[in-house]
Amino acid sequence: MSTPSYPDAGPAYADPDAPPALVEPETRRLDGAVREASVPAFARPVTYGSLADLPYDNAAADPGAVVLSRKGPDGEWTDITAERFAAQVHAVAKGLIAEGLVPGDRLAIMARTTYEWTLLDFAAWAAGLVTVPIYPTSSVFQTRWILHDSGAVALVTEATAQAATLGPELDRLPDLRHLWVMDKGHVDRLIEAGEHVPDAEVEIRRGMLVPDTLATLIYTSGTTGRPKGCALTHGNFFAEVDNAIELLYPVFKSEGEDLSVLLFLPMSHVFGRMVAIACVRARVRLGHAPSLKADELLPDLAAFRPTCLLAIPYMLEKIFNTARAKAEASGKLSSFDRAAGVARRYGEAVEAHKTGTGSGPAATLRAARALYDPLVYRRIRGAMGGRVRHAICGGSPLGRRLSAFYLGAGIEIYEGYGLTETTGASTVTPPLKPRLGTVGWPLPGTKIRIAADGEILIAGEHVLRGYWDPAAGGVVPAAPDGWLPTGDLGELDDEGYLTITGRKKEMIITAGGKSVAPAPLENWLRSHPLISQAMVLGDGRPYVSVLLTLDPDGLTHWRQMNGKHPVPAELLVDDPELHAVLQRAIDEANKLVSRPESIRRFAVLPTDFSELTGHLTPSMKLRREVVLRDFADQVEGLYAHETR
Repeated sequence: MSTPSYPDAGPAYADPDAPPALVEPETRRLDGAVREASVPAFARPVTYGSLADLPYDNAAADPGAVVLSRKGPDGEWTDITAERFAAQVHAVAKGLIAEGLVPGDRLAIMARTTYEWTLLDFAAWAAGLVTVPIYPTSSVFQTRWILHDSGAVALVTEATAQAATLGPELDRLPDLRHLWVMDKGHVDRLIEAGEHVPDAEVEIRRGMLVPDTLATLIYTSGTTGRPKGCALTHGNFFAEVDNAIELLYPVFKSEGEDLSVLLFLPMSHVFGRMVAIACVRARVRLGHAPSLKADELLPDLAAFRPTCLLAIPYMLEKIFNTARAKAEASGKLSSFDRAAGVARRYGEAVEAHKTGTGSGPAATLRAARALYDPLVYRRIRGAMGGRVRHAICGGSPLGRRLSAFYLGAGIEIYEGYGLTETTGASTVTPPLKPRLGTVGWPLPGTKIRIAADGEILIAGEHVLRGYWDPAAGGVVPAAPDGWLPTGDLGELDDEGYLTITGRKKEMIITAGGKSVAPAPLENWLRSHPLISQAMVLGDGRPYVSVLLTLDPDGLTHWRQMNGKHPVPAELLVDDPELHAVLQRAIDEANKLVSRPESIRRFAVLPTDFSELTGHLTPSMKLRREVVLRDFADQVEGLYAHETR
């Protein structure tokens, strides 16, 4: 196989006229196991300029191209052309300059996923600034820490209430000179303030930027301690998005189709931010939806009608479980389950054909899928807007069952794995050769190595330059030898596909010395319609146990189907029928592991984990120490009568 050819000039893309090429990883073995996999870069490295140039380049190349859509107060979507977006970026950049911000200053943005977020991101870069995202759900302490540590001189919040909560903290933030609020029209005021600034001033600042210039400081969610600022450069983003665009060509480069992405995951997280930049880079129409609540998101999906979604496994599990619950309520559960089985078999047959291990779906399977498409699959696609054909999924493994189901239902899932430190994905499902149940193989330009203890190490131009450390004078290298230790555990198969097996710090070692990775068990349990969250325990204990929380929608449906009176969830945690259902789910999960690794006991908690309670990070990861502290009595109850 040969890599795509490169053009002599222009954007760092592979030849747009060349057919997609399958470039398989090179692998290296040690002691009988694959220890390293790498894929050469598909895109030529960017050697000049910055992300700030993208709106201007788009406007010059195709001024009338629709690059974004913006939802107005009336709920209507307005298309934004490349020319108009560049003009708005330029105007806001002049406003930031007029307010006295100088190159290298940090501008913090605290908002949900909105058009203004992307506008400010590119405007700040055009003014030579460094952006610092802050989750809008962050506590006052977390916000103050990020503002103080980054040395931010300005903060833009979405809502007045967010700014008001910081009032008492402002005296403790001597660097913070500006506080602007989107809802108060301050972005428009910035445009007015910059009217007298010469256009040439923006051009000079843009001209000062190079790929190695710092673009953003993204703070980790702090599952194990105080958040750290990941220093990502413009070159980091180019290496990430340019290769992702080439690999995921169905999402970003399909001919003859109005490609679009509706972004509703947080822009404060590197995943959403990376895809937003990729959409601007590839001129794929981008929209923003600020809410994940079903009654607000579903109308946005119906109106925007994206061709691709970003998702986390929880969302895809929720869509499947909700559809199944509706079928059960209408007396069509057996039909739905047959349709789900057909979709899974169809997806597995497509996978086998692409990987060269099968001939594809047989005629009878194709006929069965055609039968169920209008009855089941089309409705699931309809819930996502009706045009979705692809989804990029990250955060945790989705699992083979759901990946195969969605593929059979007409939505191809591209799973990925990465960190804030790697500017997003480091492995991605290759469209030409997917392997369900894995997180794909290395993103082009990336090397993956498995250390002797199973830890995943990553190298590539998308790996951060270092962590922000004001006391040390700026950026401290994170991977001095070129290999970033991730803290995650994984395995590479013979063809270079990566499977995540757990977190290094979360490995459980029972009293009997058995090592247990909690992630596979937790991911399986979380896919059950009654279970919202699962946390596996057993470190230093004689056996493995688990804390479970209940999914509100799943619980409501279960009560209705079983004639249970509507009572608070905390009164149902000891219900024997409920426990029997959950025990069957645990029995299924235990089939994944050996007997010493299996779950022996479980406890149902009266409340769910959430970011608000402090049990989850903004990216939906468990804060295990907080859970263990807050539910210490339930944990001790699981081991009150310890038996081996």
